[in-house]
Amino acid sequence: MPETREFKAELKQLLHLITHSLYSNPEIFLRELISNASDAINRLKFDSLTREELLENDKDWKIRIIADKEASTLTVSDNGIGMSREEVIEHLGTIAKSGTKAFLEALQAQQESARPELIGQFGVGFYSAFMVADKVTVITRPGGAGTSGTRWESDGQGSFTIEPIDKATRGTDVVLHLKADAKEFLEEWRIRQIVKKFSDFIEHPIVMEVEKAGGKREEETLNSRKAIWLRSKNEVTTEEYHAFYRQLSLDDQDPAKVLHYKGEGKIEFRALLFIPSHRPALLDWGEPKGGLRLYIQRVLIMEKCEALLPPYLRFVTGVIDALDLPLNVSREILQQNPQLEVIQKNVVRNVLDALAAMKNTEFDKYLEFHRGLAPVLKEAFHQDWANREKVADLLLFESMNTPKGQFITLKDYVDKMPSDQEAIWYLIGETREQIENSPYLEAFRARNHDVLLLTDPIDEFAMPTLGSYKGKRLQPVDRGELPGKTDEAPPDADAYKPLLEFLKAKFEGEVGDVRLSKRLTESAAMLVADAGAMTAHLERLMARMGRQVDGPRRALELNPLHPAVVALRERHAANPQDPLVDVHARLLLDQALIAEGSKLRDPAGFAKRINTLLAATGTSGS
Repeated sequence: MPETREFKAELKQLLHLITHSLYSNPEIFLRELISNASDAINRLKFDSLTREELLENDKDWKIRIIADKEASTLTVSDNGIGMSREEVIEHLGTIAKSGTKAFLEALQAQQESARPELIGQFGVGFYSAFMVADKVTVITRPGGAGTSGTRWESDGQGSFTIEPIDKATRGTDVVLHLKADAKEFLEEWRIRQIVKKFSDFIEHPIVMEVEKAGGKREEETLNSRKAIWLRSKNEVTTEEYHAFYRQLSLDDQDPAKVLHYKGEGKIEFRALLFIPSHRPALLDWGEPKGGLRLYIQRVLIMEKCEALLPPYLRFVTGVIDALDLPLNVSREILQQNPQLEVIQKNVVRNVLDALAAMKNTEFDKYLEFHRGLAPVLKEAFHQDWANREKVADLLLFESMNTPKGQFITLKDYVDKMPSDQEAIWYLIGETREQIENSPYLEAFRARNHDVLLLTDPIDEFAMPTLGSYKGKRLQPVDRGELPGKTDEAPPDADAYKPLLEFLKAKFEGEVGDVRLSKRLTESAAMLVADAGAMTAHLERLMARMGRQVDGPRRALELNPLHPAVVALRERHAANPQDPLVDVHARLLLDQALIAEGSKLRDPAGFAKRINTLLAATGTSGS
């Protein structure tokens, strides 16, 4: 006759909480039951080392899933350690021998993102079955107990029944009587999907009877069991690595680098990481966040664990399998813990070292990687202060002195700097073709100072954040005053004062200042932003993002030695009211706008001014 017992009040409340809010997805129940079954088998394997009679001549370890659509039951069965009557009451009738009230209070008091670290103290995974079942039956027998087993049953409402039964085999059968809205978990495809997602690498075979051709039913193993990260590197072929990478990343190309190692010390873990050979499509079209798959003893805990990988390395895919980590009670959320920081630092160090090695020994392969993923790496300058120079050393740059298609590093640049050069100069634009002949570079050519030519949109934010390299500051050439020899006063400064005053008044509201240039040697005019102000290129980037910026106006600089500027000064000195003075002056501003890559507000007016000046030149020359 079954004996009826009441759950403790706290457990009744907990079951309600588990059913309605603890787990984010009901499919987790199967992961929990399979994990419990695997633990039961491992426990028996360990105990049988000193008590072989527990095995009962059965070492064919299996976890069976049985779906009975007629009875609406799903059974998870194992041939593991099993439980005695006392153990059933202890493990299934309570959460723990003591502390259930404190546990419940702590659980209810915490937000989902910060629930208490209790998974190691309370075995609540079994109770996730009540999310999908309105009744659960457990039939169990420990090894070496003859046929004397125990049957436990409950609807999770407040009581359970327990009675002795005969059971021919050792182990535990958990029978779920599914709710009407949970019948999907009887479908073969759904069971396969969940096992593949969460339990594919469980050590023991997870088997299920499936229907084959001709209506014949056969037992099939659902999990691959091939956790290649747990094998030695010399046991895994390149083909196996590549196949696993494609499975994880959905990339159609092989990875550039495979990192397979064991982390030891404060925390033990296995890592299998992949660096892509190019920019993966999912980086632009998939989820914006990255992260590694986190397993704990082969059981998937999180698909994308962002805590293990900084965002600037989100292109790295792979697996971390830890021996143990602090989880919340549902085993879905990691608690903030120094162990996570230890793993992340280890991962970052290994990935950055691998990229440095690829750059030094497999440059062509690295160049392909760099073309697509350098912009992502540059995010490290504001995300990872400790590794900013290490990341900076990974970057490749075109420069004014390098032929197109060839690159230098920041170290190369610094090593070649003349002794009088104080800064690492750079210029940012849309393309190399647009900026390599820019008037901003003229003074640097004259002084034999190289300039980095940058074309990644993120460079506008990354380079100021990096700030300096090897003690040398990074400075844009289209912003602020130039140091050194360019501080000398330009020739004929006094002669230009009337013209400069005229132009300042004429272009008031369009430019911040009009002055003679200390940097132009060939071009007639250019626009220069003040130090710390926004450049034209950055303004264009902000405009594309829908952000109109009304910052300080750039200064118009004129080359006092250029014939066009000299002619304007002479024309203005002869007759400030001459209509051609306005035309001539506006054309100088137009060409400065074009040189910086900006669009003219009035292209038709520009063409008209050109024609007016051409006609005047033709008349004066006739």
